[in-house]
Amino acid sequence: MTYFLTQVLNGISLGAIYGLVALGFVIIFKSSGVLSFAQGSLIFLGAFCIWYAVDQSKWGFGFWAAVGIGIVLTAGTALILELTIIAPARGAPVISLAALTLGIDILFATLLTNRIGTFLPKTLQHPWGAESVSVGDITITKNRLYALIVGGVLIGLFFLAFKYSSWGVAMRAVSEDGETAALMGIRQGRVSAISWLIAGALAAIAALFLVGAPSGGLDPQVRLIALAAFPAAIIGGLDSTAGALVGGLIVGLSETMAAGYADDIEFLGSNFQLIAPYVVMLIVLVIRPAGLFGTRELTRV
Repeated sequence: MTYFLTQVLNGISLGAIYGLVALGFVIIFKSSGVLSFAQGSLIFLGAFCIWYAVDQSKWGFGFWAAVGIGIVLTAGTALILELTIIAPARGAPVISLAALTLGIDILFATLLTNRIGTFLPKTLQHPWGAESVSVGDITITKNRLYALIVGGVLIGLFFLAFKYSSWGVAMRAVSEDGETAALMGIRQGRVSAISWLIAGALAAIAALFLVGAPSGGLDPQVRLIALAAFPAAIIGGLDSTAGALVGGLIVGLSETMAAGYADDIEFLGSNFQLIAPYVVMLIVLVIRPAGLFGTRELTRV
């Protein structure tokens, strides 16, 4: 039972990180109708900026200053991408916009990989290192525990802003009916720009915890986390912010449980945890094609 509860706690903490990334997918999709595959490179960029500011910068930034720099630079980059590439292409077919973001992801990943090299993972010196916390017989790394706390706080603040702020109301209006929202004076471009800005900041915050224990550090593979968070967004429903959180928890738990009980499910193949999120996604989509909380489209026949 202790082992099971440990896996559950680790799965929930990993799910909080996935939830932050999935939230980025959702708010971009809701505000601009773009399925952004650039989230992976934004995670990579956020981790790189924090690592560089701490370990490579000649100015010798402290850890928390480096975190702030990483968040600002990643959010700023996401905003620039929206203003210079996505906004001019607004109105293009959805598949074209998705392909555009995929091209951005490949370009950024290549540039950043060339910058850090493909050999040993770079170590980011978190103040809490690889220390663990024990509650009774249950153990979790401080990095995952802090990820759970920070993720929970940020998601809670986002839901408050989404419900009560003018931006949140505007984004809901744009998501429901963009043309009507525009006639009511809501500027879709501004809503989209703010959404990309927030998604970039969330990617950098997620990156901070993704390169900490128990992971091995910063390497090009960190961007693949977005591929695991993508099923989280699909499971919850691409137009549901609450679904992003639920989907993140489901993916985090399924991945952690599959890894923790790998010997018991060996018949499913080695490293089944890598595809577990996609198996869950397929099952959910068969039952609910729009996702657990997604809006189902009704067609009159």
